[in-house]
Amino acid sequence: MKALHWDGQSLRLEPSYPTPKSADRMALVRVRLAGICSTDLQIFKGYMGFKGVPGHEFVGEVSKGPNKLIGRRVVGEINFACGKCKFCAQGLGRHCPERRVMGILGADGSFAEYLAVPVANLHLVPESVADEEAVFTEPLAATFEILEQVKVKEKDDIVVLGDGKLGLLCAQVLRLTGEYITVVGKHQDKLDMLKKLGVQTVMLTDWKHRHADIVVEATGSASGLKMALDTVRPRGTLVLKSTVAENHTLSLVPLVINEVTVVGSRCGLFPPALKALAQKSVTVTPLIERIYPLSEGMDAVTHASRPGALKVLLRS
Repeated sequence: MKALHWDGQSLRLEPSYPTPKSADRMALVRVRLAGICSTDLQIFKGYMGFKGVPGHEFVGEVSKGPNKLIGRRVVGEINFACGKCKFCAQGLGRHCPERRVMGILGADGSFAEYLAVPVANLHLVPESVADEEAVFTEPLAATFEILEQVKVKEKDDIVVLGDGKLGLLCAQVLRLTGEYITVVGKHQDKLDMLKKLGVQTVMLTDWKHRHADIVVEATGSASGLKMALDTVRPRGTLVLKSTVAENHTLSLVPLVINEVTVVGSRCGLFPPALKALAQKSVTVTPLIERIYPLSEGMDAVTHASRPGALKVLLRS
């Protein structure tokens, strides 16, 4: 099969990469669309020391696996857990110490024609959800994780820092709570997307510093953490969504002095995301900037790396 392969130093298109096997409890999925996200770009800067086929956002159809799934459209959770440890027993397989992570840690990912995924990780895509929507399930689930981790109170003032792909999704999900949300960004065209949905926005150059009850850091940059620390109020909550390969050099003293609650927020559950896509309570297709064929995957990654780029997809 064709696949993009990262060897730790360079990314290249492999025209005859080994097709994965559908082993016990593993399904073989033919990838229809895969999304390039900021974490993938960080991997190419050394994040997690990953080597293999990158990519963890996808929608596809089952080629081999249980009969009831053959030919069905699916999306898949990215953490391949052991299923036996205490974390797995508590339904926290995404924190399993023995886990492999699709396209990130010890498991090939979705920048390929085929992908092997544990059957237990697969979720059927509703008929009403197009491929171009379903491919957003994984990052959308990650934004719903915020609502699983943080109890949003009535009239909480929420600030989302960053108007990239994840920031735009975070704002839409938090908007579903009906609370006060402001998104601070650098790109007027992106902020205008949210304005049409009734979300308050402000350009970073016009941002007048104030404190907020909940601050979501989704800038994808090391400098975003400093701004987030300055914005969260004493005894407020700081939610960290960015994964950045570079080292941070920042004093954490304000966290202690101001008694700030810091929440690391990563993967989320898929059902809330699929439900939101089916009900059209979130809008994702305007975030698609371009779709490339897998054979032009190198160009697609270059495009996705441009400052301010929105979602770039690969079609197998």
